[in-house]
Amino acid sequence: QVPLVESGGGLVQAGGSLRLSCVGPGDIFRFNTAAWYRHIQTEEREFVAAITGGGYATYADSVKGRFIIVRDDAKSTVYLQMNGLKPEDTGVYSCAVPKWAFWGQGTQVTVAS
Repeated sequence: QVPLVESGGGLVQAGGSLRLSCVGPGDIFRFNTAAWYRHIQTEEREFVAAITGGGYATYADSVKGRFIIVRDDAKSTVYLQMNGLKPEDTGVYSCAVPKWAFWGQGTQVTVAS
């Protein structure tokens, strides 16, 4: 089993919303920064959002105002709420705890017009 497991991807029309989930082991997200990255078509991996153990969130400029990252410690889960999706958001989204090199396998997000 990989340390992190993503879910919630799917097919959505432009302007729609999806919520991605990332389940981690134990209390990993209480004390470590978690992040979401994506591979969009043939482009290189792109940073999307991150949240520190203290709850401070940062976002890529391309998703500011549309995406939000939150954490539920009781469920050992980090979420990426994606609103106002655009076709260029299409890609494989992966969560990570970079400090410990924990990565999920990714979940596919496809946005159609």
